[in-house]
Amino acid sequence: MSRFVTVARLEDVGENNTKGVMIDDLAIVLVNSGGEIHALENRCSHEEFPLSEGEVAAGEITCTLHGARFDLATGAARALPAIMAVRTFNVRLDGDEIQVDVG
Repeated sequence: MSRFVTVARLEDVGENNTKGVMIDDLAIVLVNSGGEIHALENRCSHEEFPLSEGEVAAGEITCTLHGARFDLATGAARALPAIMAVRTFNVRLDGDEIQVDVG
């Protein structure tokens, strides 16, 4: 069952930037890539380092600790040392509010 929660406003996440948010005890990183907002679990699957510290380019986010890269749409690991995907969440916009499905 879907449960969309408002977590930020569009102005809070600049283009090719990130914003870490907490929903209950769930850490999520919002990513603005080319004007499209994505939401992923805010931890690298390799070392559990916050992806909100990462760099965004070409539909991926790069963990700054060891260089692991993850696909923004699917969470798939795209570069070693990560081999496991990170969880992704559905996102919708309600006006300028960003809502994430944590249901």
